[in-house]
Amino acid sequence: MPNALRPRLVNLYIFLFTVTLLAIAMYMEHGMGLEPCPLCITQRIFFLAAGLVALAAFAHGPAVRGRRVYGIGTALLSLAGAGFALRQLWLQSLPKDQVPSCGPSLSYMVEMFPLSEVLATMLSGDGNCAEVSWVDPVFGLSIPWWTLFGFIGLAAVALWQAFRRV
Repeated sequence: MPNALRPRLVNLYIFLFTVTLLAIAMYMEHGMGLEPCPLCITQRIFFLAAGLVALAAFAHGPAVRGRRVYGIGTALLSLAGAGFALRQLWLQSLPKDQVPSCGPSLSYMVEMFPLSEVLATMLSGDGNCAEVSWVDPVFGLSIPWWTLFGFIGLAAVALWQAFRRV
């Protein structure tokens, strides 16, 4: 097996992939001025969580059983994140008259509303999540599409990592 595909290094690659995706999200927010919606923030949290599990696996360097636990954990977090990306794509596909009303910004909600209401909005989205604020000029896909592809790829690599024979 090539050294570059050793289980420990694959976990590092997974972590670096999530860091890269989060850096792109930060650039889109702060460099391009795109305001993230509640579902966008939720997806970032799941990328971060999956990346931290992979970082823990890299630091731990477990045997087969541990590699399975870390890989399945990373895959489950990725699939949950993919579910939130699908939710956002569904909201974006709704006719205008069926889109939920827009809520206040997330920072305002954190300051003014109870945590339970903030979490409910982050998990279900609002009208802000239905807005397509950026479309890839090459493929014509919105951010949640790319996020979904990232989560699917991450889950696939994590499952390969969990069940491959080394």
